[in-house]
Amino acid sequence: MGYSRYDPAMQGRPAWNAGRMVGTKRPLTQKQIWAVRFFLEREGRLRDRALFDLAIDSKLRGCDLVKVKIGDLVSGAEIRTRAIVIQQKTGRPVQFELTADVRSSLLAWLERRGGSIDDYVFPSRVNNLGHLSTRQYARLVDEWVTAIGLRREEYGTHSMRRTKASMIYKATGNLRAIQILLGHTKIENTVRYLGVDIEDALLLAERTEI
Repeated sequence: MGYSRYDPAMQGRPAWNAGRMVGTKRPLTQKQIWAVRFFLEREGRLRDRALFDLAIDSKLRGCDLVKVKIGDLVSGAEIRTRAIVIQQKTGRPVQFELTADVRSSLLAWLERRGGSIDDYVFPSRVNNLGHLSTRQYARLVDEWVTAIGLRREEYGTHSMRRTKASMIYKATGNLRAIQILLGHTKIENTVRYLGVDIEDALLLAERTEI
């Protein structure tokens, strides 16, 4: 339930977004991805490196990323090259690839983490049976981007989700493929999510010869 601006109880109360930068968060560039990886390697943060890598490759929403289980990623003694999870928001499955570098960092983390296929990949430090919270994930993202000199107001968990999708879109212009990778039900959602505008559309049109 919302509040009316005429409600006396609301007078003098700051807006929920006062002082915050709202709107679409920026994706990372290739250079920034490697800067974050270098920072996490230097600090010996094995879990965070695996979390960051999985966030970039999977393109999952934060609520789905923190709930990934070991069994979703592991096949025998190896990390899968592709994985599938059911999205919390839509209830529909989404598939993603796991590249060689990402598989390597995940394997290093899981070897240290231990556990069974029913355990979460990133457990809560408060309750080992639970998973890392989305709030803690957001705090970690703030820490990562700040560490490489970026403004935390301009980046967030959706930056992790958008990064690879934006790169693929710029390389191919294939919105339908991005829709599938992000697990969107409507192409319009993908257009809004990537921030595709008239300039993008015109550039794509100019590159298409008939």
